[in-house]
Amino acid sequence: MGVSYLLDTHIFLWLLAEPARIPEPVRHSLADRDNALLVSAISAFEITTKARIGKLDAGQLPLTLPARVQQIGATDLPLSIEHAVYAGSMPWSHRDPFDRLLVAQATLESLTLVTVDSALVNLPAPRILSW
Repeated sequence: MGVSYLLDTHIFLWLLAEPARIPEPVRHSLADRDNALLVSAISAFEITTKARIGKLDAGQLPLTLPARVQQIGATDLPLSIEHAVYAGSMPWSHRDPFDRLLVAQATLESLTLVTVDSALVNLPAPRILSW
């Protein structure tokens, strides 16, 4: 098995709607079936929450998330109590709960987080794929 990638929410959305925003070598690596591709339950929560409050124009996406995860060849990653405890206890001033949970999942599960979020790319853990 190759690399296990956890997609940050914006990367998941780009893969679905704007794949050209992701450089070709990165898209190739994400599409490589030797690598595992994961989408967190946290991303589903973030997408549906932001759609509900009007911060994201997601159309029917929230209703089709499970199928869309499968469409890109990904597996869903559930949230565990261990993930939540770690996210809440990280000595990191970043307050975004979605980001904290994704970082916790990637760290505890030894995943490479795919993101271009500047608040995340310089963290000591987890491993980050960015451009």
